[in-house]
Amino acid sequence: MSLLFQPIQFGQLKLNNKIIIAPMCQYSATEQGEVTYWHEQQWANYALSGAGLCIIEATAVQAQGRISYADVGLWNDMQGAQIKALLQKVKSISPMPFAVQLAHAGRKASTDKPWLGKGQIAPDHDLGWQTVSSSEVPFNTNDVAPHALTIDEIQQVIADFAAAAKRAVDAGFDLIEVHAAHGYLLHQFMSPLSNQRTDQYGGCFENRIRLTLEVLNAMKAAVPADYPIGVRISATDWMGETDGWNLAESVGLAKALQQLGAVYIHVSSGGLHAQQQIKLGANYQVPFASEIKKHVNIPVIAVGLITEPQQAEDILQNQEADAIGLARAILYDPRWPWHAAAALGAEIEIAPQYLRCQPHTLKNLLLSLSKK
Repeated sequence: MSLLFQPIQFGQLKLNNKIIIAPMCQYSATEQGEVTYWHEQQWANYALSGAGLCIIEATAVQAQGRISYADVGLWNDMQGAQIKALLQKVKSISPMPFAVQLAHAGRKASTDKPWLGKGQIAPDHDLGWQTVSSSEVPFNTNDVAPHALTIDEIQQVIADFAAAAKRAVDAGFDLIEVHAAHGYLLHQFMSPLSNQRTDQYGGCFENRIRLTLEVLNAMKAAVPADYPIGVRISATDWMGETDGWNLAESVGLAKALQQLGAVYIHVSSGGLHAQQQIKLGANYQVPFASEIKKHVNIPVIAVGLITEPQQAEDILQNQEADAIGLARAILYDPRWPWHAAAALGAEIEIAPQYLRCQPHTLKNLLLSLSKK
């Protein structure tokens, strides 16, 4: 029996299968950080995919925390109200749980849409702003140096993560993911390559992970008891195991996050340094998930060039991870879960309107959600 199509628990949240739609920025929000018709279509498409969970794109907790001027935000109540209305529409066509990834881009903020290829936008431009970070170290040498956050400003970031978490619950999300990966603000505090502070948020490992732990604590205090919060991390900076953030430190972070009540660890890598040397290939990040899984008792999600059903199934069968995250693969093929169920001889629940499309040779593939 396929493990990919067995249920899994993230805290109190039960998923029908272990296929996770991982966050993928769309750069399609208004300049006010509000969702648009694009998101309505995309979320509805995901809701009908048959995946166990959809985590929407990185959603900023502060205006200056957006990657670009076209990012979704949850720093005010209007954004929350519009997301709530959209989620209600989406949940009218599918019971699939939806989650939000709350984020702050730090020094990697104030960029143009990636397909326009212009990179970071200067602070004095209408669509740009002054970036912030742990230290005044830019991501690219030609970027404007970020402002090093003061202690008071760090406390405001923590408060804004907590406020956005409360809005996420009010909007109807079933789970929150903290974005502590890919070189964004929380990761910038964790890596010694970007964090040159000498106060309680810099220097030793315990100080560098302090902000991430305080953010998780504040968010948990702002949401109902037992509301599930997971964390996405970059397992390595791909800058050598002695220079940047590394796998051993990620194991230590994962243990600390578990102790504070995180319901899963979502293991990615990289994004912190412009000179990173990533060894791309199928399953290239799975060994990181596998190592972290050895040290925690909460589920670990593997992600990164996992594109084929049997490949995903093998990762689970080999106990290298507990769930599979798909991002680009789902963008390319939004019915990937259907096709995976067909390839693995499993059944998948779908909207009854689609039952008549079941292939003639696969009589037991599609089950109606209405029969649950």
